[in-house]
Amino acid sequence: MRFKLDENLDPRAAVILRETGHDTETVVEERLQGGADEKLFAVCQREKRCLVTLDLDFSNLLDFPPEKSAGIIVLRHPKPRVKSLLALVHQLAATLKEQDPRGRLWIVEPGRVRIHEE
Repeated sequence: MRFKLDENLDPRAAVILRETGHDTETVVEERLQGGADEKLFAVCQREKRCLVTLDLDFSNLLDFPPEKSAGIIVLRHPKPRVKSLLALVHQLAATLKEQDPRGRLWIVEPGRVRIHEE
């Protein structure tokens, strides 16, 4: 699977996904930080990469329709500290072994993944 990690994620999140066999790029590595959400969404569409982010704006189905993308994954944790967010990335990596986020919005929370499909 191909991923683009938003600038709001710790760089170790990319390491986790790479170690589990995923082609992962980051907004920071590509110097795309600070850009508009629409621009990032367009880049992900063009590159056919699933976006992984903490930004709830990307859960707006009208502005960012997941069916027109390789998928959108929003990580949500009630205590969003680095350690807990990296645990969500491990949870995501495990879920990816069984399910495919392409064309869907996933909200990854501790112990569950909510999936929006058209």
